Amino acid sequence: MTSNADKGLLIVLSGPSGVGKGTVCSMLRKLAPELVYSVSATTRYPRAGETEGINYFFKSKEQFRSMIERDELLEYAEYVGNYYGTPRSFVNETIQAGKDIILEIEVQGAMKVKERFPEGVFVFLMPPSLGELKNRIVNRGTETDDSIRNRLSVAADEIRLLEHYDYAVVNDRVEMACERIKSIITAEHCKRERILPYVKSLLEEVR
Repeated sequence: MTSNADKGLLIVLSGPSGVGKGTVCSMLRKLAPELVYSVSATTRYPRAGETEGINYFFKSKEQFRSMIERDELLEYAEYVGNYYGTPRSFVNETIQAGKDIILEIEVQGAMKVKERFPEGVFVFLMPPSLGELKNRIVNRGTETDDSIRNRLSVAADEIRLLEHYDYAVVNDRVEMACERIKSIITAEHCKRERILPYVKSLLEEVR
């Protein structure tokens, strides 16, 4: 049986739209290649170059609904006519194998994951300021003025949910944000609670 000290961690990274979650995760792939990235299940068709089990687990709507009924998803949502969700089995198998897995997800999805997997490590990625967040959204060049105002309002509501997270990381510089997340993972592996079973076994050997 895998002890707590041997198990991997589920790191849940979320934050407001435009805060740079995808950019941070891309950098983390380079800086921490040992991290496993959670693969979502979806009912949309594969795009050119996408691979089953690497980009997504591609499912029919019937298969996805069956996964919902069997409680096989940590969270799921419907977007533009397709389902997206996080398979529980992939996360559990990775953790049991002693590997850390990171899930990049929006805030509401993170709250659903916390309900089903409270032992996860929840990291909220913060913008340096709402002004900087607005600049990042504007620089995308894809949003109307009304859409920008709505996104900022939603972002403020999401920031209020910070109390439900274990850590907050300000994404002022991507490299620094990644280093902070790596430090969080290291600290979590050194927590007393994870080491106690190992210490107990050591002390039993002395008897």
